[in-house]
Amino acid sequence: MPLQNRVTPSGDIIATPHRGLFTGNRGIIHDPATRTLTRRWANKAWLTCVCEFRGRRRKVMGGRSWTELFFLDEATALSAGHRPCFYCRRDDAERFRAAWGQGNGVADVLAPDVDAVLHRERLDRGRKRLHPLPVPWQGLPDGTMVQTEGENFLIAQGRALLWSPAGYRRAGDVLANAMLLTPPSTLRALSAGYLPVLHSSATQF
Repeated sequence: MPLQNRVTPSGDIIATPHRGLFTGNRGIIHDPATRTLTRRWANKAWLTCVCEFRGRRRKVMGGRSWTELFFLDEATALSAGHRPCFYCRRDDAERFRAAWGQGNGVADVLAPDVDAVLHRERLDRGRKRLHPLPVPWQGLPDGTMVQTEGENFLIAQGRALLWSPAGYRRAGDVLANAMLLTPPSTLRALSAGYLPVLHSSATQF
């Protein structure tokens, strides 16, 4: 039976056999004895990490260490409120920090400052915060995620792709009353040129 460790674009953590392209964490949020979640986050640094790093291996939820979470792709992780890890993804983290600073008009921004802004943007009374779209959804940068009628969509090249734990599929051309899932400051980083890694299914349309 799959563990509850897969993150959706809305930040929920579900159980599914699909692992995805990235792992990451929000601190220690599980009980190692039962390998079940005890909370949704433990700190403001929500990270996105590579699944393989220097040959190291971990038993998922195997001890009192950070709780391994998994994401379909980087767009999903960014939408949920995560950012690249400076330890295992140094180059990507530096690119993200530079784009985030440029997009948000902040010089020499530090990771804790980014985390503090993201924490305010991603949560509303403990639940995922939705934001109004700044432009029609067709004009959003690639990698942005939106939600309407309880469904999550990736925007890529002006198209809306329906998210699922297994991948994306083409949606219709009309997204009524769509709201922004990607935190606004991250959206501005995307607009400033940060290109997230997308699941291969996003390029099949």
